[in-house]
Amino acid sequence: MYPQMKRIFFFLLLTILTLPTLSQTDTLSVRFQVKTPNLSDSGKVYIAGNRPQLGNWHPGRVALSKDHSNSTWSLELRFARGEMLEYKFTKGKWSNEAVLEGGLVPPNNKLTVENDTTLYIEIKYWKDAFTAEVQRGITGIVNYHRRVGGTGIDPRDLVVWLPPGYEENIQQRYPVLYMQDGQNLFDPLTSTFGMDWQVDETADSLIRLQKIDPLIVVGIYNTNLRSREYSPNDTGSAYMKYVVQTVKPLIDNTYRTLPDRDHTATGGSSLGGLISFMLMWEYPDIFSKAACFSPVLKIEPYDYVSRVQQDGRRNFPIKIYLDNGGVGLEAKLQPGIEEMMATLDSIGYMKGTDFFWYLDSTAQHNESAWARRFWRPLVLFWGRN
Repeated sequence: MYPQMKRIFFFLLLTILTLPTLSQTDTLSVRFQVKTPNLSDSGKVYIAGNRPQLGNWHPGRVALSKDHSNSTWSLELRFARGEMLEYKFTKGKWSNEAVLEGGLVPPNNKLTVENDTTLYIEIKYWKDAFTAEVQRGITGIVNYHRRVGGTGIDPRDLVVWLPPGYEENIQQRYPVLYMQDGQNLFDPLTSTFGMDWQVDETADSLIRLQKIDPLIVVGIYNTNLRSREYSPNDTGSAYMKYVVQTVKPLIDNTYRTLPDRDHTATGGSSLGGLISFMLMWEYPDIFSKAACFSPVLKIEPYDYVSRVQQDGRRNFPIKIYLDNGGVGLEAKLQPGIEEMMATLDSIGYMKGTDFFWYLDSTAQHNESAWARRFWRPLVLFWGRN
């Protein structure tokens, strides 16, 4: 009898040990199979994403294992059914993440986990292969803050341009210009249409010529929700809170800024010009200046003129730069800009003192046109003499 009981006990023990664990039964397998023919022999491949298993967006925390082939890497992870994954691949730093041809930074990869899955990815280009070209295209020092999130808003990158002398003059503090569509400001490789605003070249030249006081420029990247984030709606309100409650404190705590409203401005073009006007109008204790290039102030379905009419004059002094071109959409935007100026005048603001307008009658609605006019608000807001 004893040997039989012993065999039964051993069988039960063996059954328990071989039962799937709770994590195995409740999770699904996702295997990443990455082919990297252009990786050096000493290189490593990492995955960074929005889950702890993916390193919570740390670029060098979760490494893939090299397979028998030197150009193939793999990693198997487990996730709950229905989890939404976002991820990218790097060689350990965001400065050498996987990119598209020409060095263009791709959007996040996405996957909703529904079944055991194997993903096959081929990476042909890495960002550091384009570093020399990028550095030649950017004048001065730029720092990147990746995947900065906020309440009710998708995370996005920030790019910070520092003025000449910033690293040498360690006691000096600087005004800050917060700009929308950050990927379009400094670098043609990240710009949506391959043409940047040349903010770095323009600001650097004016500072070195002592035409303006040195300033810091912060570019806030847009997302696929750009049109909603830059509009007068709930998403736009969430975006403005993100700028005020997340981005500005981060910048003030990281860099030597002059954080008061007199030294804080915002700027952008098109819908970015609208949300820049809104940021200054809705948060006059934070922003004293707005540079609004080709702003969508009143054109179907947008109307921010009525809001300003209803609010009346602010108790805070403001300075607004408005402009537009005269070709295509630019001409259609002009009536709304003129109506906004008439409204500002009616509630006690003076043209030439509180708000300014420039018309470039031959300009179209694009980055090249805004780049040519970018110097104007810099001189208006921070000009010397």
